Amino acid sequence: MLKTKLCELLDIEHPILQGGMAWVADAHLAAAVSNAGGLGIIAAMNANGAQLRQQIHLAKEMTNKPFGVNVMLMSPYVEEAAAVICEEKIPVVTTGAGNPTRFMAAWKEAGCKVIPVVPSAALAKMVERRGAAAVIAEGGESGGHIGELNTMALVPQVCDAVSIPVIAAGGIADGRGLAAALMLGACGVQMGTRFIVADECTAHDNFKEKIIAAKDIDTIVTGKRLGHPCRALKNDFSRKFAEMEYDMSVSNEELEQYGVGALRRAVVDGDLQGGSFLCGECAGLVKERMSCRQIIEDVVNGAQRALGGASQWL
Repeated sequence: MLKTKLCELLDIEHPILQGGMAWVADAHLAAAVSNAGGLGIIAAMNANGAQLRQQIHLAKEMTNKPFGVNVMLMSPYVEEAAAVICEEKIPVVTTGAGNPTRFMAAWKEAGCKVIPVVPSAALAKMVERRGAAAVIAEGGESGGHIGELNTMALVPQVCDAVSIPVIAAGGIADGRGLAAALMLGACGVQMGTRFIVADECTAHDNFKEKIIAAKDIDTIVTGKRLGHPCRALKNDFSRKFAEMEYDMSVSNEELEQYGVGALRRAVVDGDLQGGSFLCGECAGLVKERMSCRQIIEDVVNGAQRALGGASQWL
């Protein structure tokens, strides 16, 4: 059995977190991941307080295991989400797209373990000083909004910079990725792309099939001009976005407007041409649909095999 200090910290069986993917990470997926021994995460995304509370209550009906909520700090409803998390006594909060320090004292007082996603060692050190229980060091191989550093370079530098547990994220989809993360000094991983194809995930079948069909070169990064680069699978939408981004006759406002609603069109509607299929570079490693339990077992067993064979190099 593969156990790390992350398992003890979060009261989970396996050192695997599910990413808080907007429109994807709902109560159904979070509960299934938690029931399988990982830590499921509900994405607060741009939901208001009432909508988030509804998802939390639904998850509580489907699992008696710990689960968390991911807060997108750029959300117009972030204050409502922060309050609901305290009121519902959510055991774990992950954060992204900003600095979470203004909410951390209240969350900690409510008994929440705060685990920010960090793109740099500097931010990791800052949130550690403010009481973070752990950090998720997410490299640019991940899907959605990304930082500048890649996972292989970022994770060991964050591990050297802080004394709290580090969770690796970005481009991890199998047991080899978990084994590599542990060797870099992390005590667990967060996966997003692999869980999109889970049986319990409510994302549109077109999204799942697009991931399964993806090759290693099938993602693209757009949005650098706007200051928030984002990785997605290549399709008509993402290629057009990239074309517009390098056209100086297109204003930033027009570029922003072009992207409005594109993620929902991918996840909910399965719009293969007009949707934004946020996805990590590891999509080429994802070959089939499985249940959340099968995914976690596959990753853990694969990591144990990889680590067990490491002695051949000594």
